[in-house]
Amino acid sequence: MTFVKIISVAFFLFLVATAWNNPAGAGDRPDFAGAVAALNSDDFDEKIKAVETLAALGDPRAVPVLQALLDSRLSAAEDGRLLYADGDVYRDAMDGQPVTGVDPADLSDVSANNRVRGAIEGAIGQLSLFDPNPEKRRGAARAVADSKSAEAVDLLQRALAQETDPATGSVMTTALAGLQLRDADRTVRLTAIHTLASSTDPTMLGLLERLQDGERDQAVRRAADQAISGIRQRIALIGIGAHLFEGFSLGSVLLLAAIGLAITFGVMGVVNMAHGEMIMLGAYATYVVQQCFRMWLPASAFDAYLVVAVPVAFLISGAVGIALERGVIRFLYGRPLETLLSTWGISLVLQQLVRTIFGAPNKEVANPAWMTGGIDMSGGFILTWNRLIIIVFCLVVLGALAALLRYSRFGLQMRAVAQNRPMAAAMGIRTGRVDALTFGLGSGIAGIAGVALSQIGNVSPNLGQGYIVDSFMVVVFGGVGSLWGTLLGAVSLGVVNKFLEPYAGAMLGKILVLVFIILFIQKRPRGLFALKGRSIEG
Repeated sequence: MTFVKIISVAFFLFLVATAWNNPAGAGDRPDFAGAVAALNSDDFDEKIKAVETLAALGDPRAVPVLQALLDSRLSAAEDGRLLYADGDVYRDAMDGQPVTGVDPADLSDVSANNRVRGAIEGAIGQLSLFDPNPEKRRGAARAVADSKSAEAVDLLQRALAQETDPATGSVMTTALAGLQLRDADRTVRLTAIHTLASSTDPTMLGLLERLQDGERDQAVRRAADQAISGIRQRIALIGIGAHLFEGFSLGSVLLLAAIGLAITFGVMGVVNMAHGEMIMLGAYATYVVQQCFRMWLPASAFDAYLVVAVPVAFLISGAVGIALERGVIRFLYGRPLETLLSTWGISLVLQQLVRTIFGAPNKEVANPAWMTGGIDMSGGFILTWNRLIIIVFCLVVLGALAALLRYSRFGLQMRAVAQNRPMAAAMGIRTGRVDALTFGLGSGIAGIAGVALSQIGNVSPNLGQGYIVDSFMVVVFGGVGSLWGTLLGAVSLGVVNKFLEPYAGAMLGKILVLVFIILFIQKRPRGLFALKGRSIEG
């Protein structure tokens, strides 16, 4: 009898040791295998339960299997194994290892209806909490924050326990607090509210407002009310910052578009209605350079196409500008109405020429990798790299142009012609040559503006038409021929437009700005900063 007891105790200890060394869920856990096998069930409710089980396990091996089922790439072999297609290879759903000798004719598809697909999408979002990519983990945490799944809290807690990235951990902590707002324990809800009180996430604001509407506990309601008030104030401040950034971004685009016009209008007094088409030519030059890089150069060199596009756009638009000045405008000096009508007609010709060569549909110009993405500030406010780089690029162009006008011989001659054309001609300056080069310089800078615009929107034959009126407003408001006036005018109009749009709408906002400029030039006809000189003053 004693011997039997010893054997029984030994067997019991063996079972305990086995369970300790191979707990449920470790290695090839039965739950995982059973849930994967259940995906091939004939009952869709059973499939949904299997999907939910895989999501609750948090095993990353489930992601490719569920994605395969979602994409109709999951199949069952004759021996009962589940396989999923990965390109030209079939992989075992249990371990992801390639399986050889598979005849597709011997496989039967594993089907899914809309309910199963919805469950799969939610499960993949939850399982992404354990993805090696921190960006995907942060995105999954934000998606799970508004989840109704009972397992979401447990999954977030497990993911947070093993998270090593501070930024991702912060997002997970916020998401977990958002889920805990629905907890039955008031202490847990209060703790979650205090966690969210410093948030700037509009999603969390919505969750707190939802809690406040249905909460009966007065202490919880007061805490939620204080948290909501603080979040709203921070979101309002972030909104002001976002409007400022968008205003500076718009101002930089207006500045690039208006600099060339300020030069030609200031020095030559020509109202060039084809200036917008110079911007359009620069954008299409960027598109052509991009296509050349794609066709003739290796993919590793593609990110450099934009650097090449800048001088190409400058030269093409500048050459067209010089040809326009030499062929048409120089015969119309002193006749502003004829100049306006002729340049407007030329703008129509250039638009139709581009339509004939490239077609009417918009052309997509891709951002290089170094202009893709941005800096996620808070509250959904992202400083995008393309707009940040355009702002810096705009200031660089302005500084280079100011240096050219201030320190070069050509800049000296241009300023002399602008201030007193007859005296400049009497001093031996070839005013016709200066006019041509000035018009070419202004048109070339407009082409550079087209390069920048191609990075924030599509390229079309009508691209320049959207900026010609704004460019004239900037030049008139800042002062004809003044670079610094153009800078201040562009930034001011850009910021004012972006602050007016949320309240008045884009169209009414522009109308209000136009009315302001009309009233402003009644008091200061020469703008904020006016050039001085005998010809100008006369």
